[in-house]
Amino acid sequence: MKRTEKSTNRIVLAFLAGCLALTLAAAPAPAEETDTPSASVDLGVFSKYVWRGYELSDDGIVIQPSFTVGYKGVSVNLWGNLDTNASEDDGDDETQFNETDLTLSYEKSFGMVTTGVGYCYYALDAMKDSQELFASIGLDVFLAPTLTVYREISYLPGWYFSFGLSHSFELREGITLDLSGSIGYMISDDDEVAEVDDELNPTSEKYSGFHDGNLSAGLTVPLGEYWTVNPMIAYSFPLTDDADNLIEATSISGESDFLYGGVTVSFAF
Repeated sequence: MKRTEKSTNRIVLAFLAGCLALTLAAAPAPAEETDTPSASVDLGVFSKYVWRGYELSDDGIVIQPSFTVGYKGVSVNLWGNLDTNASEDDGDDETQFNETDLTLSYEKSFGMVTTGVGYCYYALDAMKDSQELFASIGLDVFLAPTLTVYREISYLPGWYFSFGLSHSFELREGITLDLSGSIGYMISDDDEVAEVDDELNPTSEKYSGFHDGNLSAGLTVPLGEYWTVNPMIAYSFPLTDDADNLIEATSISGESDFLYGGVTVSFAF
């Protein structure tokens, strides 16, 4: 049975109110900043590629390499997606490196408040390339609430707002249990991203509303001084009936809820 939009929005608002109460309940000291240059290389292997609630891979494994360098709050990240079972127009499946993202960002802390701005270029095979500007603000308090606002400036213009919470629990010998959750709100300024009715047919109304939720749990396991391994599992789901219809209509499998997982190996220096 589908959720109703009103009941879901009430749940979302209650969730936000509870989060605000929790964040005010505790305020540990902010982490110290350093001016040391840093770099990391990551390799993630996952059962599915899900982005903002959308299913972007079928039933094959996806491999996602990433390289980041940073200095004094400025960072550059290069990220890619290798789909081992990508669908072709002729119906065949093959391995494809179908997305490369370049992200430039700057982050600055003011006491317990951390702000950030950035730019992301999405080089895509399945559709036109995309560009986004984004800004974020986070608090170094219990649950580390963070709000990030994205603005698409090239293809399919629109807004995406993401509110997230996260917390890590120390287990033993440097191993942590990492829990996080987020909700997204989407506003489309383009007729191509329209609301979809219950029969999964597009309407004339531009899409707008609470969009997707994501819950994840993982482990951070250090291996020596430079290496870490991060197994994780996540669940992505629509927040409203309109979001349910849109995600289902655009997904490869015809579903709107996705359970997926994988592992990332990181080398940082």
